[in-house]
Amino acid sequence: MIDILKGKIRDIPDFPKPGVVFKDITPLLADSQTFRAALDLLGDRYRDRGIQVVVGVEARGFIIGSALAYKLGAGHVLIRKAGKLPFRTYRAVYQLEYGTDTLEIHEDALEAGTRVLIADDVLATGGTVGAAVDLVNKLGGDIVEIAFLVELTFLKGREKLAEYPLFSLIQY
Repeated sequence: MIDILKGKIRDIPDFPKPGVVFKDITPLLADSQTFRAALDLLGDRYRDRGIQVVVGVEARGFIIGSALAYKLGAGHVLIRKAGKLPFRTYRAVYQLEYGTDTLEIHEDALEAGTRVLIADDVLATGGTVGAAVDLVNKLGGDIVEIAFLVELTFLKGREKLAEYPLFSLIQY
């Protein structure tokens, strides 16, 4: 099944900048069979893990996170770019290749001890999800695992998250 899923992910050369090969998951999401298969595989992994909340990281992580939350009967919490959430927030600043960016979470999004699955589409360098981990930890969430549809292993993002259980469905 993984080869079928991989067959629905297209490479976009030189996006968003020259030398980068972007892994475009939108064909996988657009095909009802592959989208369902990917979510079933992820959902089955977490079905009996006591997940209370799935945290989706902006923006494609919202797609994966909300579908997983539905499958697991869990809540869904959003981590967004700065200034996008309407209530009081905590923020985490993280490094990009050329500068920094900021993610935020509502300060009342989780109660301490809540069993959390963090979900995102692609693990690359680990900066974005590292900031998401910091935010969940700030609220006292218990991170059960971090789940990705795709992992770009050559970028070694997993190393930045070594103290947390991490799963990726598809690796490149």
